[in-house]
This record gives sequence, structure tokens and C-alpha cells, in this order.
Amino acid sequence: MDTKKLTHINEKGKANMVDVGDKPVQQRTAVASGSILLSGETIRLIRENEMKKGDVLTVAEIAGIQAAKETSRLIPLCHPLQLTKVEVKTLLTENGVDVTAMARCLGQTGIEMEVLTGVSVALLTIYDMCKAVDKGMVISNIHLIEKNKTDV
Repeated sequence: MDTKKLTHINEKGKANMVDVGDKPVQQRTAVASGSILLSGETIRLIRENEMKKGDVLTVAEIAGIQAAKETSRLIPLCHPLQLTKVEVKTLLTENGVDVTAMARCLGQTGIEMEVLTGVSVALLTIYDMCKAVDKGMVISNIHLIEKNKTDV
């Protein structure tokens, strides 16, 4: 196994948290998205805010923000980041809900795991809030759209 290509593996092939201490502090931004396929009845209940558990889209957005802030506690070997902005947006479509997350920080390592975690938990929250009325939901297409870093 060529461990030089895997940044979270040490020379002995063991899991290792990367030392980013010598990297410059940069402004880092990332965007991710994903979706959940819902039945027409579930979409109607969300649109009319008639879901028994409450306002599905607002709760999902807040859950996504909370999740992004907790990423380093959830994903092994992720560095804790001082986030300066997290935004999670939901969009009710004719097929379900699309979720997009954006996050920014000043730091020495990327922020993509935070937006991917935010999207994932927002979608899981929608699933949880709708599971009593929709047994055929499908979460899909969770992916990183972009990540950027700029010198400060």
C-alpha cells in the first residue's frame, strides 16, 4: 500500500490525524448539496406546514447548521474548525427537497466535511420528520459542489 497518497495514514499504515500546524491560515469556503425524494402527499404536507412534527424545512436547516458545527466530534480525524458562517438552505421541489450548505472559516485545513455533514443531517432530519407518512423516501446525490481557499 502506498501510504504517501493517503493523508490520514501514517508510515505504518495506521490512522493518523494530519498535522496542519505549519499550513498558513486561509479563508476557506465550501458548498455541498443533496436531495431527498418524497411522495406527492408528503410534499403537500410540507408545503402546507401540516406535518405533525412541525415546520420540516426550518427544522432541517437548523439541524444542518448544528451538524456542521459538530463535524469534528462526529467524523474521526477531522480538525475542529472555527466556523465564521454556516448556511443551510432547503428548496421544496416537485419531487422532494433539495438541500444546499455553505460554510466559511479562517483556518489551516479544508471545510468540505462540515458542509457534507450539514447536508446529510438536514436530509436525515427531513426523513425523520416525514417517516410516519412516507415509507418510500430516498436520500441521494450528496456531493461537494465547490471548495475554495484564499490567502488572508
